[in-house]
This record gives sequence, structure tokens and C-alpha cells, in this order.
Amino acid sequence: MLTLVARRLAWALPLLLIASALSFVLVSLVPGDPARALLGPNATQAQYLQLHRQLGLDRPLYLQYLSWLRGAVRGDLGTSLFTAEPVSSILNQRLWVSLTLIAGSLLVAAVAGVALGTLSAVRRGWLGRTVDAVAMLGLAIPSFWLALLLIAVFAVAVRLFPATGWVPFATSPGGWLHSLVLPVATIAFSALTVIVVQTRDAMLDVLSSDYIHVLRANGFPARSIVLRHALRNAAIPVVTLLGIIFIGLLTATVLVETVFALPGLGSAAVQAATQHDLPVIQGEVLYFTIIVVIVNLLTDIAYRLLDPRVRVS
Repeated sequence: MLTLVARRLAWALPLLLIASALSFVLVSLVPGDPARALLGPNATQAQYLQLHRQLGLDRPLYLQYLSWLRGAVRGDLGTSLFTAEPVSSILNQRLWVSLTLIAGSLLVAAVAGVALGTLSAVRRGWLGRTVDAVAMLGLAIPSFWLALLLIAVFAVAVRLFPATGWVPFATSPGGWLHSLVLPVATIAFSALTVIVVQTRDAMLDVLSSDYIHVLRANGFPARSIVLRHALRNAAIPVVTLLGIIFIGLLTATVLVETVFALPGLGSAAVQAATQHDLPVIQGEVLYFTIIVVIVNLLTDIAYRLLDPRVRVS
């Protein structure tokens, strides 16, 4: 296990370098100039050139990147070009919001998806067909459209939940949970459909295996066969899928946080990209890459804990 962790961490270093360098180049190609955006349309050319030099934008791109990289190694991600706040402070404040949203959505989708997928595999018939229909619906509905639909129904028509905004947990645990319901439901729905289908297919494959027939022939209770034996083996591909879904939800938060006005990493990325705030964008890329590395590592560890054959190899 320690060898696995060391190997993954060793691969993380070049991945961080490649991701940060690539994003630096891509952002530089996006039309727009932060100096122009800061000064506005009425600034003179002399004022623009002075601010352009102060921001270091007159230097070659590789020197700008090396300067950022030296600071990042020391834990200094620079300051926002528009707010003058340290980038690490901006992102750390928003990290909890995004992780809470993603973790809550994945938890809801995993629990409901595994339960419905297992039930569909055991009962089959009309329930299986219903699961297929819901899965197709979940994959077809865009997240932003579902978010607007939930707001129209549960925030405007029924007024059960707030349409936008974020309540910190320390301020009001009940208000915090209340503000999470609609965003979590939006993100969890698409993830739920994928988990349901994967769980059902994996369970059907395991339930048709020889050792399950032997357990049934020996008189093992059906609940014990499903929960203690079949579900454990079927969970292996589902765990791998959960890691992939978690990473995919990072992009889903960009739209959902924007629609629900949540102060997370996704909304910060949209704002930074609009303003051409390069230090914030670079910090976002670094944070997202670290999250991907950690999630992949945890997925590999869970995979090896569930499958003894992988641990032996």
C-alpha cells in the first residue's frame, strides 16, 4: 500500500507541472488584457503601459510562468489582479463550499444509486425497465436546465428552499442544509443514473456466477447472498466509477454554482476567466489537479481493499 501511495505521489509532480504550464499557455491565448480591464476604456496609453509593466505582463511568457512556479513551490500563489487578495486565501474560502457540494451530491447519488441498482437487479421486470428509462432521462437533461426547473418549482412556486445563496454551517446548520438541497439534487441526479445502471449490471453479472448458485444450493438466505457476497463483488467497478464521477462533478460545479450563486471554486473560475485574472486561474488549476490526484489515490486504495487479488498482485 505504501508503494502505491509513493508511486502515485511521484506521478503527481510532473502532472502538476504539465497542467499548470498548459493552463498558463492557454490562458495567455484567450482574448483580453487584465491591464485594459483594470483601467477601463478611458485610460491613456501611458497609463496602460505603466500598469502593464507593473503586472509583469511585458515579460516573456516563460519568465512569467517561472516566476509563478517559484512562488507556488513556496506556497505563494500570488495575488488577484482585481482584488489584490492572496489567491490562496480566495480559494481556501471557496474550497469548502465546492467540496461540500460535490461530496454531498456524490453521497446522495451513491446511496440511492446502489440501492436502486441492487433492487433492480434482484427484482428485474418492470423495475428494471423503469431504471433504464430514468437513466436515459438523467443523461439527457442538462444540469443547468434541471437547476432552473428545480428553482421554478421548489423555490418560486412552492417556496420550500431558497433559490440562491449560501449559508455557512457555523452561522446556521439548518440554513446550511437548506441552502444545499437544490444544488445537491441538481448535481446528484445525473450521477445517480450512471451509478444505478452500473450497479445493476454488475449485480446481474455477479448473481449469475457459479459461487452464488452454490450458496443458494446450500441454503444461504437470499438477503445474506445479496448484501454480504454479491454486493461486495459488484462494488468493485462501482467504486472505480465513483472516482471518475467525483472528478466529473468538478466541472459540473461551474454551472451549478453560477446558477445558485454559490461562492465556490466553480464560480470563482468563471469570474477569473471573465476578468482574465491569471493568478486566480492558475491557483484554480493547481487546486483542481491536486483534488484529482487525491481522488485517484483514494480510488486505488479502495479498489485494493475490496479486491484481494489486486492486493496480492
